[in-house]
Amino acid sequence: MKLIGVTGGVGMGKSTSGAWLQKRGMPVADADAIARQLVEPGQPALAEITRAFGPSVISPEGGLDRRELARRIFADPAERAKLEAILHPKIRQVWQAEAEKWRASGCAAGAVVIPLLFETKAECSFDTIICVACCAASQFERLRERGWSGAEIRQRLAAQWHVEEKIARADFVIWTDTTLEAHAAQLEKGLAKILTSSTTSGAPV
Repeated sequence: MKLIGVTGGVGMGKSTSGAWLQKRGMPVADADAIARQLVEPGQPALAEITRAFGPSVISPEGGLDRRELARRIFADPAERAKLEAILHPKIRQVWQAEAEKWRASGCAAGAVVIPLLFETKAECSFDTIICVACCAASQFERLRERGWSGAEIRQRLAAQWHVEEKIARADFVIWTDTTLEAHAAQLEKGLAKILTSSTTSGAPV
C-alpha cells in the first residue's frame, strides 16, 4: 500500500486536497479531525489538558474552550509544547492504526492530512509527501476570512515551519493559487505518478 502524507501551511488547501482524495475513493485520515475527537468531553486527553492548563480552558458546557486554549498556546511556545506533548503521540497512534486497517483491507493507497508532518518528524512513515501551498497574500486573505486577526495569523504562522521548507522536503507540490479545477488536476497528475511508482509503504522514498 502507498501511504501518502499531505501537509502544507495553514489555510493553504490541505483539507480541500484531502476531500478530493476521499471523493476519488481513497481512505483519508485528518490529524485535525482526530485532534478534535480526542478532546471531546469525556475523553482522556481532555482530562490531561485540564490538569495541565487548568479549568480556564474548559467552557461552561464542559467542552474545550478552543479560543482560550489557542490564545495561551500561540502566545507562549512553552505552553504550546506542553499541549503538543499531550496530543501529538495520541494523534499519531490513531492515524497509524487507521493506516494498518487500510493495509489489512488491501487498499492500494491511503492518505493522512497532517499540518505539522515535518515538525513532528512523521515523514519516515510515508512513501510520498504532498505539500499543498499558495502565496503568502492568498494565505493571509483566507485566514482573515476565518475571522482571525492579523496578530492571530502571525502567531499561527510562527508556530509552523515556513512553507518553503516544507516544499523543499516534499515529493510533490500542489499550488492552490488557482481554481478548484486546476487544484484537482494537479492532484490527479501527482496521484497517477504516485500510484505507478515502485515504492510501497515502509520503504524509503
